[in-house]
Amino acid sequence: MSTDQQHLYLVDGSSYIFRAYHRLPPLTNPEGTPVGAVYGYTTMLWKLADDLNAADGPTHLAVILDKSSHSFRNDIYPEYKANRPPAPEDLRPQFPLIRDATRAFSLPCIEEEGLEADDIIASYAREAQRQGWNVTIVSSDKDLMQLIGEIDGPHGPARIDMLDTMKSARIYVDEVHEKFGVPPELVGDVLALMGDTADNIPGIYGVGPKTASKLIAEHGSLTAALDQAPEMKKSKLKERLLEGRDDAEMSRVLVTLKEDCELPIAIGDMLIEKIPEEPLASFLQTHGFTSLLRRLGAGTGSPERPNDLNPAKAEKAGDDGDGTDGNRQNVIDMPSVDRSAYETVQTLDRLNHWIARSVAARVVAVDTETSSLDSMQADLVGISLALGPNDACYIPLAHGGTDLLSETPVQIPTSEALEALRPLFEDDSVLKVFQNGKYDLNVLARYNCTVTPIEDTMVISFDLDAGRGEGMGGHGMDDLSVRHLGHTPLSFKEVCGTGKKAIPFGEVQLDRATEYAAEDADVTWRLYQHLKPRLATEGGSKVYERVDRPLIPVVAGMEREGIKVDRARLAKLSEEFATQTAALEKEIHVIAGEDFAVGSPKQLGEILFDKMGFKGGKKGKSGQYSTDQSVLEKLAGSGEGIAKKVLEWRHLSKLKSTYTDALQAQINPDTGRVHTSYSLSGAQTGRLSSTDPNLQNIPIRTAIGRTIREAFVPENGNVILAADYSQIELRLAAHMAEVDSLKEAFANGEDIHSRTATEMFGEVTRDTRARAKTINFAILYGISRWGLAGRLEVEPDEAQAMIDTYFQRFPGIQRYIMETLETVGERGYSETLFGRKTWFPRIKSKNQAERQGSERAAINAPIQGTSADIIKRAMVRMLPALSDAGLHEVRMLLQVHDELVFELPEGDVAKASPIIERVMAEAALPAVTLDVPLAIDIGTGMSWDAAH
Repeated sequence: MSTDQQHLYLVDGSSYIFRAYHRLPPLTNPEGTPVGAVYGYTTMLWKLADDLNAADGPTHLAVILDKSSHSFRNDIYPEYKANRPPAPEDLRPQFPLIRDATRAFSLPCIEEEGLEADDIIASYAREAQRQGWNVTIVSSDKDLMQLIGEIDGPHGPARIDMLDTMKSARIYVDEVHEKFGVPPELVGDVLALMGDTADNIPGIYGVGPKTASKLIAEHGSLTAALDQAPEMKKSKLKERLLEGRDDAEMSRVLVTLKEDCELPIAIGDMLIEKIPEEPLASFLQTHGFTSLLRRLGAGTGSPERPNDLNPAKAEKAGDDGDGTDGNRQNVIDMPSVDRSAYETVQTLDRLNHWIARSVAARVVAVDTETSSLDSMQADLVGISLALGPNDACYIPLAHGGTDLLSETPVQIPTSEALEALRPLFEDDSVLKVFQNGKYDLNVLARYNCTVTPIEDTMVISFDLDAGRGEGMGGHGMDDLSVRHLGHTPLSFKEVCGTGKKAIPFGEVQLDRATEYAAEDADVTWRLYQHLKPRLATEGGSKVYERVDRPLIPVVAGMEREGIKVDRARLAKLSEEFATQTAALEKEIHVIAGEDFAVGSPKQLGEILFDKMGFKGGKKGKSGQYSTDQSVLEKLAGSGEGIAKKVLEWRHLSKLKSTYTDALQAQINPDTGRVHTSYSLSGAQTGRLSSTDPNLQNIPIRTAIGRTIREAFVPENGNVILAADYSQIELRLAAHMAEVDSLKEAFANGEDIHSRTATEMFGEVTRDTRARAKTINFAILYGISRWGLAGRLEVEPDEAQAMIDTYFQRFPGIQRYIMETLETVGERGYSETLFGRKTWFPRIKSKNQAERQGSERAAINAPIQGTSADIIKRAMVRMLPALSDAGLHEVRMLLQVHDELVFELPEGDVAKASPIIERVMAEAALPAVTLDVPLAIDIGTGMSWDAAH
């Protein structure tokens, strides 16, 4: 090699990761996070650098990783790599740490969405070779052997070879020929014929490696071999070549490496020099890799047998006495909270100091203090950071009294502080940890600050402990702190006061504000260290990493988008409802024979049961009659007109107060739109819940309720598009309960309720279909004979007969229910197809009502939870898919149970609709392959209601 000739090494990082994982024993870092693969990867990368420097070393080097499981090949062949098992539970949380490890060596770490590592390697290899460089690909992947060879370059032959570090062997043209019987340029043809079970590339059935190699060697190409098939003597091989031609040709496309990808980093920027001590030392210190740290300090190479990976120590925490190597504790022994240790940051110098420390630490807890709970209108008052127990600060930005005589404390101007913080917030190498981070993301976004990557302790807690334990509290920071840390944080009321004496947080003295705000960040950091390791050990990583964590910024973005409402239409509806309720009130008074407050349960109960003498009145502990919905519906069903009128009055009154009046007041003055807030931990099964305003409970079964949706409208030139999963829970039930007849009906596009009516009643009429529809959904909610009797207005014995018939016709449903209850009874929790756990602590309660309530919820939770997981995955993938298609003006506004609502230019509807439908239909893939298709109904219109 000429001394002027450059030599680029491209490391296939993915192969290193899995080799490291399977080769090494379990290991966790001081925080309890699994790091066995991280350690192995680090030592292997270090050893590679040492060995190469001592021998035929590179001038340039980069590590190439897979960004995601989806690539352009999945668009060509959806089943591509579909049979690959998911990564082990304890490996998944290590992937981001492996990226950190690469950057700790000050090496480029390259990954691109939609491309596989092999394609990026191929593109870099060909570009370097064109420039006259030698290239070595550090991998043993047979697909990459297609690239091996040389061309003439300005400094002599420019050669691509491979290095298999497992065998310490170089792979060049002769080695490829020995393996495949053909030169590198024909390897793709051999692979296309033989297929690949690991990647689920079909090839031609029955054609193995030897036959494929022989055919390509004899005929010179795949096309020639296939063209020659009709002339072959009659044989099984001839039949298979003729029948499988399409599969082989498609397989040839799948195995072809993409060699013209855009290169995110210029090859000239991959210059490798001596590994600098930082940030590698910080990385090794963080994860407790003490023997490597000692080697780095001594200036020696990588260890042959690292002490950190002693299997005995990996199984037993702290054998060496320092409590770092092999520490498998889930709970970290932390010092008590000391609020006096927190710093108030009032100068740019001190802020830059904290920012530099945050970058070095790679993990920082962040919290914001604001002027309001409404993230769309709140002003930023201050920001707190935490890097460890009691190692926290508060950065005041907008403190000072409203009184003209009050003094404004020294603080960094907001614009300067955010300018300094913005690179930290956007730094991919620094993890930002929040508690209910969606709120903070929205506040900071209004100040032009994007924060990535993030973790959220509230969401982690929810994914671990949804529904677990009475008295445990919720997933808010204060509850989590008491539960997991044994510490009660300062409350907002303690700092700001209550009632008339309450003051805004911006008027709190800085010392007290620092105690409160920095403590929040400190507690969040501690919670993260405690909760995150549990995800891997308790099986929560799958749903957190694949469903909920990537959803956080998506939901935050939807909240910021909001939706336009027609104020004039709402005002008119309010007037109409007021008129109608007044008229109903008069009619009720006439029937009752006196005036009374219809909205008073006490007065209504006295009228119904004392004065009018209706039967069924029951008094509660307060001595007051119950007049809830079920009581009134029962009276109305018995023909009592006053009960029906009261139900109508309540319905209209609720629509008026909750929607037509409230929505007008909730129109944001800056955006002119209504911005709901979604809770990521509100519904036990994983569904999102909507508040302020609640847009998920607008009644749609009645015409008068649908008029509310008419007021949700697009901006001029746009339309509303609603995309709704059709009967998704029934489809999931058919899959999860393995009901062949229902699977067949869905596959054939049949009306499932008509099919059920035929199975149940032998005929399909309007009445039997309606009954079948009620039964289909009721059974999935574990309904009792009495519950079904009430819904169908039949006797309990008749309802039980229907349930028995249903189970006879669909035995898989009954088997699913029994198995689910048995499993939940044993484990205490149910699980969705994506691994989301919902706990049922009262499933064995001696109280019959509690036990039966838990059983009903447990039956439905896996189905409803899986449905929630699927639509969440669709939401995460939606905007990238639309953006890839050039549809940048399509906005995703709302998620309502099984429905997504969009606003888009009218001219984009034809192009956007199939993309939205595809993303929703394929949302379960590749993690879960369903036996039934997911159908999506899409409609558009000039209002939300018109889109249905």
